[in-house]
Amino acid sequence: MKKRIIVIGGGIVGLAVARELLEKNPGASVTLTEKEASLGRHQSSHNSGVLHSGLHYQPGSLKARLAVAGIRMMTEFCEEQGIAHEICGKVVVATAESEIPALDVLEDRGRRNGLRDLRRLNPAELREIEPAATGVAALQVPEEGIVDYPAVCAALGRVIEARGGVVRLNSRVIGLKQHGEEWRCETSDGTVTADYLINCAGLFSDRVAQLAGVDRTVRIVPFRGEYFLLKESAQSLVRNLIYPVPDARFPFLGRHFTRMIEGGVEAGPNAVLALSREGYSWRNISWRDTADAMGFPGLWRFFKNYPALCGEEIAQSLSRRLACRALQKMVPDLRPEDLLPGGSGVRAQAMHRDGTLIQDFWIEERPQALHILNAPSPAATASLAIARHVVSLGPFAGVKS
Repeated sequence: MKKRIIVIGGGIVGLAVARELLEKNPGASVTLTEKEASLGRHQSSHNSGVLHSGLHYQPGSLKARLAVAGIRMMTEFCEEQGIAHEICGKVVVATAESEIPALDVLEDRGRRNGLRDLRRLNPAELREIEPAATGVAALQVPEEGIVDYPAVCAALGRVIEARGGVVRLNSRVIGLKQHGEEWRCETSDGTVTADYLINCAGLFSDRVAQLAGVDRTVRIVPFRGEYFLLKESAQSLVRNLIYPVPDARFPFLGRHFTRMIEGGVEAGPNAVLALSREGYSWRNISWRDTADAMGFPGLWRFFKNYPALCGEEIAQSLSRRLACRALQKMVPDLRPEDLLPGGSGVRAQAMHRDGTLIQDFWIEERPQALHILNAPSPAATASLAIARHVVSLGPFAGVKS
């Protein structure tokens, strides 16, 4: 008898998990449900398109291990599938002497995480790589790149179907019940039964877990990241990727400059509370999502602990001039008129009730089920490695036909 597995969520992580299940267990029956009409509609395609090397993450953490493995796996997959990508490298720029200790920490983390050919730069060496960038020191990270993530999602979907998996679009999960060792998944287009359940629902992963009987002690709080596009005459200010030294207290990497795989340069993102889990502007409001966030004690504790940060991010969201001022610390020749409205994304950031942001990937195992409850950036880069890790856990490691 075939073992039946349902994967909830057609973003890049869910797609990677379904592909890995079929590769490791070719006799299994794998069904992927996605509420949208196409794959990878949200976090997977609303991002900066960066292939992250694993520089920023605590050595030994899941993020560190899976990002380092993931960029190499993703590069290989893109080469196999003919997907546009480029390992172009990046620089992380310290703009003041006070940032040097944090840059030292990043360099140490990168080396401990196994990154190759890291190089410390003085101001003159920085200008050789990024002529318009200014800083007191920088770190060159060769193993960083850019990629077409929507094309990755489309390719993963094709691989799943070619291996006998089923992809159900327009299939929103509305109920989950476990009867003995069988799951009954009620969706907007019918019922799916399965022996195992894997929740990869991203922005709605905590709600899907709750449908499956898991208490929401960890809550998804949506943070919107907004981007600017550099107008054509200013694009020469950026050759590849220019990053700031981030605040180690938060999982956000700060506003950075990114050359995009399809052409052009963008700057961003910031991080402001989204008033809808799929709210890509201030005008997008879901009263349910807003009430859910505002009713969570952790969010108010976060506001209380970091009022200056929250105020600064909102101010930069509303003022192009203030956003430009932050970016000018790295690229002084940038002007407010060089910044054009760009896209935005919403980060599914998990938070504890005490207001702390969960820094690492967060995966909870339950009987016959597994829930990925925190998988924001660098999850797109690490998706294939995340999938390999997930399929090695618990009952999924032994799923056979």
